[in-house]
Formats: sequence, C-alpha cells, structure tokens
Amino acid sequence: MQFHHHGYVSGDPRVQPAAGTGIDRPAELPDTVDVLIVGTGPAGMIAAAQLSQFPGITTRIIERREGRLVIGQADGIQARSVETFQAFGFAGRITEEAYRITEMAFWKPDPAAPSNIVRTARPIDDPTGISEFPHLIVNQARVLDYFAEVMANSPTRMTPDYGWELVGLDLTDDAEHPVHARVVRIADGGSAATGGGEERTIRARYLLGADGARSRVREAIGCTLDGTQANHAWGVMDVLAVTDFPDIRTKCAIQSEAGSILLIPREGGHLFRMYVDLGEVREGHEAAVRATTIEQIIVKANEILHPYTLDVKDVAWHSVYEVGHRITERFDDVPPEQRDRRTPRVFIAGDACHTHSAKAGQGMNVSMQDGWNIAWKLGHVLEGRAPASLLATYNAERRVIAQDLIDFDREWSNLMAARPEELADPTELEDFYVRTAEFPAGFLTRYAPSLIVADTRHQEIATGFPIGRRFRSAPVVRVCDGNPVHLGHHARADGRWRIYVFAPADRAPLERLAGWLADDPASPLAATPPGLDRDHWFDVKVVHPQPHTEIDLPAEPAVFLPRSGPFQLIDYEKVYAADPRDDIFAARGIHRDGAIVVVRPDQYVSAVLPLDATDELAAFFAPLTGAPVD
Repeated sequence: MQFHHHGYVSGDPRVQPAAGTGIDRPAELPDTVDVLIVGTGPAGMIAAAQLSQFPGITTRIIERREGRLVIGQADGIQARSVETFQAFGFAGRITEEAYRITEMAFWKPDPAAPSNIVRTARPIDDPTGISEFPHLIVNQARVLDYFAEVMANSPTRMTPDYGWELVGLDLTDDAEHPVHARVVRIADGGSAATGGGEERTIRARYLLGADGARSRVREAIGCTLDGTQANHAWGVMDVLAVTDFPDIRTKCAIQSEAGSILLIPREGGHLFRMYVDLGEVREGHEAAVRATTIEQIIVKANEILHPYTLDVKDVAWHSVYEVGHRITERFDDVPPEQRDRRTPRVFIAGDACHTHSAKAGQGMNVSMQDGWNIAWKLGHVLEGRAPASLLATYNAERRVIAQDLIDFDREWSNLMAARPEELADPTELEDFYVRTAEFPAGFLTRYAPSLIVADTRHQEIATGFPIGRRFRSAPVVRVCDGNPVHLGHHARADGRWRIYVFAPADRAPLERLAGWLADDPASPLAATPPGLDRDHWFDVKVVHPQPHTEIDLPAEPAVFLPRSGPFQLIDYEKVYAADPRDDIFAARGIHRDGAIVVVRPDQYVSAVLPLDATDELAAFFAPLTGAPVD
C-alpha cells in the first residue's frame, strides 16, 4: 500500500484525503446528480464504491431500508470475488473473519442400509489451483459493510442515503440531466403503496437500478424477467444446533431417500446454513409450500440426515423459495432497434436483470461483477476519458455472462434436487462439481471483441493471459526492495487502465517502447490532462526476465519511474523482475522477445501486443481517450 506521496500520513492510510464532491458533501440528497444508484445490494454497493474514486462525479445511492442490512441471504464468496476485494483493499480482512471452503463432502444412501446416509467422496475445492485466493463463506451484510467503508474513506466521502424509495422514473429531453427519478422518504411514513412522506424528483445524467428481483427500474424501462419457475421448493435456514453429524463444519451435498440438503458452514465457527429439499410443488399447492414453518423444515432436515440428528437451538434466519431461472432481454434502456441511434442512460444490475437459485453460490458474485463493469465505464464517460458509446458494452458483455450462469445453475439445481436413483451415474453430482469448478469460481468469464477488447492475433506471445478473460496474477519480485509480491495484487480499483510491459533480455526494444510511451503524441499517456500526475489514467509497469539483483533501477526509463503528488516523488514500485522460484514468463507463456498486456480497470485483459506494435496500441486507445462528455 502506497501513501505519504502528498505529505506525511500519521493515521489510517486507507482514509483518502477528501476531494472534489467529497469536500463539504451535502448530507441531504441533492436535486441533481451525475449518477443515481437505486439499491444497496452487492451490485449497487460495488458500483458506488468504484464511483467514489472519481472526485469530480456526484454519485448518490438510495435505499428504502432505514439503515444497513443486518442479515443477508447471500453468503458464498467465490475466489474471483475475493480477487475483486483485493482491488478494493479489504480481501485480507474479510478472509480473516470468513469461513474458508477447502473441500466438499458428498453423502448418499448406504447401500447396506439405504435409509441411512454415508460419505462417498470428499474432493478438494480447487483441485487445479486456479486461484491464489480462497473460496469463502461470509454474510452478505459484512460484504456490504466493507464496500460502505471504502465509500466513506474515498475522496468523495460517499455514504448511502437510507430511507428513500424510488416510486417512478422518466426519461426526458432535459439535455443535462435526462433521467428524472421520483423518490419518497420512507422515514416520514411514505411508500410506493401508501403514499405520504416527502416526495422529490432527482434529476440524473445516468441511473443504475440495483433494486432486486422486483425492480421498479426494470419495470420503468420496459424490461421483464423471462424464464422458468421450477416446481421444486427448498427451505433455507441459518441455525445454531447440536448434532452428531460428523461433517457439520464442512460444505456438504447430501442426497438421501428422504430428499437432499446442501450444507454451508458459516463464519464464526458455529452457525451453518442448510438448504433443505421440500420436494415437488403440485399445481395449486404453491401457497401451502410457501407457508412451510421452520419447525417443518427442521423435521425434514432430520429425516434426510438419518441416522444423524439435528437439535436446533436458535434460528437466525429462514425462508422458503422455489427455484427460478429468469433473465431480462436487455440490461439497459435502449431497445435493439435504437442501438445505432442513441447510447443508454439507465442500467439494471444483479437480481434486477437475472435471478437463479442460491445453491450455486453465484448471485452476489455475478451481481458484483455487473456493478463493477458498469461503474468504471460511467466514471470514464463522465470524466471525459471515453465516449458515451463505451456504455453500450455493458449490456453486450454482462447479459451473455448472466445467461451462462443460468444455464449452469439449472443443471446444478436439477442434480441437487434429484434422488440418487434418478442419476445416470451414482457419482454424477460430485463429478459435475469437480469438472465445472472453474465456472462457479468466476474464472470462465470471457468478453468478446469490442471497443475495449482487442482481437487475438497476437495471443501466442502471452498465452497465459487470454484476451477477454481476467488478468491472472503471478509472483514477481519488486526490484526496489527485493520483496516477492503478486503482480496483480498491486492494482487497485482506482479506474486506471494497466499496461504491463514484459521486457526481453535485450534492452533496446524496451527503450524504444518506453520512449514512445513517454513522448509520442499517439501514446495513450499523452491523453492524460495537463495538471494531473503522468500515471493518473494509465498505470504502466515493467517486468524483467532476469533476477532483480541484475536490474539497475536508476537506469530504468522514466515512464516506469513516474513522479506524483505535490512533491513529485518517484514511484519505485512499478519495476519488477521474474521470481526465480516461479518464473512469470514460463508460468504465463510469455514470449522471451517480450509482450505488452493491456488490462481494463475491472481486471480483464483487453489486448496482447508485441513490444514494437505501437501503432496497434495507439489505435486501440484512440477511441477511448480524450472524448468529449456526452
């Protein structure tokens, strides 16, 4: 973590100096904003946390609740999400308090006594080592707390505006703030259903609806959730209990003659969650199933766990739901026939545009990637870094990912609900879990070529960084102090593009590239506005193939030793060397002639280029820099 570059810091370095809209930030919800976010769920909060890093942008996030979420329904944190938390600065702290999944146990009927269950398999959670980050379980409320801390400590000093409910939304011909959102203050006794309370109209340049499966924003832009509702019900409960079941602190998939349970241990060492199979829902009996009591769920759980028993002492939360798989036809306000005529102003994310079962542990994780995807793009457009056409890539990228998730979740849910005798192979469930591990971990997302994703013509020079997929970090050695670090862990959610230069042993090509980056008018760095630090928009790093002891740091090109802050201090933490114990060039298939790897602000690889492909690098960034604000 870097600080002191604006002067000595004696307090918490995570608290950034207030700047821009964070100076004398009004406590009351203003009449006009740049971005209005509706809903403080995972998608809304990560979007707000990202936009809080843009001091010149006025962003407000409203929530109908009176305060922070106390008990969240989501709890699974996949490795990709922990990787994301690293960028926001709290991966280590949330990992310390979370439950870590390292393996999963599978239980099935005992062939010798089918009314009893026995353990049949216990595969490890990450058999191929796809990430250095763990798979965690932690309450959704804590995830939101951490994002709220990021917002509060940001230059904009952002905090949620609790007690406000969206009641209506209009797109107008207002040139500056075309989105008019009608809101009512719940704290005054008002609501969409009862009226009353202070009602106001907030005028915004853009609006993000992260307001859940019953989204009013989705309704206002004419979208519907379409899909299927499975006729299978589940009871879910977070409980404290005394039991003789031996794997109560291990994630388990339990299939018995009486039904199925997905067991999820929770943080804190005692709490656990059970998704309990309530069986098929007959037509006309939906209301009765939804009225299933917690006592009935506990009885059913004991039937499934036989011969083990579950004595529930306390229930933190419970619910009954039917599995549904639904998605909207688009994730913004632009119908297909208007795509070539205008850019979007309203967006929806998370449950507002895709719903699925909770058992795959994907809802919160995919929703956060929705929010991060659109937030940095809004930041770039509003700051004039990019054209408004960038915003169209949100719908193009995220709807495909949501559909892939629904297809995966449908298969997983069907397998979980099946009786053992209904499976073609007794090991089908655990085989599917192991075979598809990379997808639920969040690492199979691949964005198609677009304005911000180049083609793959040069992919062979860095095969371990597939274009369109997330930048997979690897160990390196920081030259200035000899510290072993993970290259990707230094990247923060600060809205900057990353340009990683993997150097050849011959310095001549590196020197030519460095000179072009620093001085050529076609270089993307030339787009950085006067008065800002040279690396304010672009974070440029170099990785050398030789040991760090052989690198002459003062001789490095100036573009890799940028100066920042009022004292123009030198940043020494952008020059790295391969770790001889785990060579990044070999691990990521990087050609020894070198390579340029361009990474988006949300950690996805945008381009792979040879060191001499400066024309291609310039052409890639030309549409993305210096555009006028729409």
